[in-house]
Amino acid sequence: MRLVVVLLLVGFPIALILAWAFDVTPSGIQVTPTLPAAGNGLAGEGHRRRNIFVLGVFGLVAAVAAGFFLLPHLTATKMEKSIAVLPFENLSADQENAYFADGIQDDILTSLAKIGDLKVISRTSVMAYRGNARNIREIGKALSVGAVLEGSVRREGKRVRLNVQLIDTATDRHLWAEDYDRDLTDVFAIQTDLAQKIAHKLQAQLSPNEMQQIMRKPTENGEAYLAFVEAHNWHVNLEDAAKLKQASQLYERAIQLDPKFALAVADLSHLAELGLSQF
Repeated sequence: MRLVVVLLLVGFPIALILAWAFDVTPSGIQVTPTLPAAGNGLAGEGHRRRNIFVLGVFGLVAAVAAGFFLLPHLTATKMEKSIAVLPFENLSADQENAYFADGIQDDILTSLAKIGDLKVISRTSVMAYRGNARNIREIGKALSVGAVLEGSVRREGKRVRLNVQLIDTATDRHLWAEDYDRDLTDVFAIQTDLAQKIAHKLQAQLSPNEMQQIMRKPTENGEAYLAFVEAHNWHVNLEDAAKLKQASQLYERAIQLDPKFALAVADLSHLAELGLSQF
């Protein structure tokens, strides 16, 4: 789209000069006749050249002015549909629950990644910003995104409190913020609500199939979900046999609590394929 606009802007002054210098007649395209100047034909020709020059300058100025306003808008529109989900801050009294905050971040990333009209930065790329002082504009430039989602998670027993903020990286302005205080079993409803509202704010289109995928709950069992989230946290350490063994045991625990928990079955199978499910 930007290329089309640039070509139109470049061609505008040229088209303007050609339209003034030539006429379309029944006999074809002909040079616009020069009106005779009083007393001197050469003066008339000079007047014509001066008009062409002035017309060309006017067209060029008009094209530059239009480009100045149009091109930044096209770039901004493209950037609006891109997002980075930064690591969530763990505010739980038990700091060992940090894995839960990471799990929430992972699940939100997974939900957003299902939206084809939205560019979502990978978890690996955003983990470098964990615990660092965050300059949203610098993060936006570094990751080439138009928006950043940051937040905090507090878990107390069966209750989860989630605070999220969607920020425009160009202006550092809050586009949307929300507090969720729900039961642990409502975590999936929170993720679905987040994905829909973020898509709406960033003007990303959601197809019926994408909506169905986002709304699908992986499990109805809160304890199974907790075991899965903790297992996933250990699973990323592919070079630590002890942590992978713990991940395997937690996946098995999640499957015992919910035999239909397909994600847990799939991840446990992945460990088995690596020959790491038994130690």
